[in-house]
Amino acid sequence: MIIHFKYLKKIIVFIGLFSSQWVWAGAYEDFFSAIKRDDANAVQSLLQRGFDPNTRDPKNFHGLFIALREPSPKVAQILIKAPKIDLNPITADGETPLMMAVFRGQTELAIAMIDKGADVNKPGWAPLHYAATAGNVQLIKILLENHAYIDAESPNKTTPLMMAAHYGTSGAVKLLLEEGADVSLKNELGLTAIDFAQQAKKQDSVDVIAAFIRAQQPKGKW
Repeated sequence: MIIHFKYLKKIIVFIGLFSSQWVWAGAYEDFFSAIKRDDANAVQSLLQRGFDPNTRDPKNFHGLFIALREPSPKVAQILIKAPKIDLNPITADGETPLMMAVFRGQTELAIAMIDKGADVNKPGWAPLHYAATAGNVQLIKILLENHAYIDAESPNKTTPLMMAAHYGTSGAVKLLLEEGADVSLKNELGLTAIDFAQQAKKQDSVDVIAAFIRAQQPKGKW
């Protein structure tokens, strides 16, 4: 009788483990489906039941990154608030959730992540590059106020100022220059910010950079 009882206990444990795995397998699908639908209630329910907010999809993308990329802002808010959330996962392409939020212009979500400890600096491409590329003056200011390195270099030594000059706006270029961006820096191809602006035929940015360079030159003596 004792022997049968031991076997029964093992069977119960096995069934429990199998049942748990089956439940979480379904929850896995539900989680990513809810993210794409921006179903905050469904995601909140899963988290309350103990689902890991840092779960990655089959392509290894973190749930928060997907929510910001979709975009699914209501789900993103829930995930950012999750106690165990990792705000700094990095994709195979070197992108973080904050970089995606900045590129998408999701200012409130970006601020929420920064306030909770998201890294504003990282080796290689950084959030400031993305804000500059989008020409988003407000997010550039926010990142700089939170100690983003203004002359951050990408793997090929491209700076945020160069990205603003080529892809962004003259307003973004002007702000970066006023905040201390080094206009003399060159990337691996030997190109400066004004070269980037000229290649992109952004005459307004060319004019802003040229005026800044002239203002930095010593005044002649008469």
